[in-house]
Parts: sequence; structure tokens; C-alpha cells
Amino acid sequence: MTALHRLAATVQDRKTADPDSSWTAKLLAKGPEKCAEKFGEEAVEAIIEAVKGDRARLTAEAADVMFHLLVMLAARDITLEDVEAELTRREGTSGLAEKAARPGA
Repeated sequence: MTALHRLAATVQDRKTADPDSSWTAKLLAKGPEKCAEKFGEEAVEAIIEAVKGDRARLTAEAADVMFHLLVMLAARDITLEDVEAELTRREGTSGLAEKAARPGA
């Protein structure tokens, strides 16, 4: 099991934890909208570090983005396995073809 899978399992476990004992549980208790907001904040921080070119800071911010993505997904009952299944479905498909096949594209 990878670190990302272990983290995803921990996030899922925290869905039923006491918000007073877990940052993840506290964030999830605030609802999907707050989880999405926090994900957005972390994504912006990662973008800033990517522009600056600081490899260590970008790596740290990318880890924050991954964590908050998992929390946001959990808030909407979407698992890492669900995302992996979608990636598998798209495998071998050109990004241009995949995008063109989307509704409204």
C-alpha cells in the first residue's frame, strides 16, 4: 500500500472521528463547501510555489494539495479508488480526444 493509499484510508476513517480530536474530522464536519474552499487555498499556494521555482516548498504544498483533495472527495463520498477507476477508464485515450468527448465540449 502506498503512502497515498494509507492517507486516503486515514481520511476515510476520520469521517466518523470526533472533530475535537482530528483536524480532518473537524474539516469534514464543516461540510463539502468548506473542504472545497480549503482545497482551493492549498492549490493556490502550490501554484505560487511552482511559479517561484522552490522545489522543496512546491513538494510540501503538493502534499497539502493531495491531502485536501482527498478530504474534499471524502466529503462527497468519493474514494481514491473511484478516481483511480476513472483514470484507468481514460488510459490510452488522447487528452484531446477525452476532452472533446466531454458533454458541452
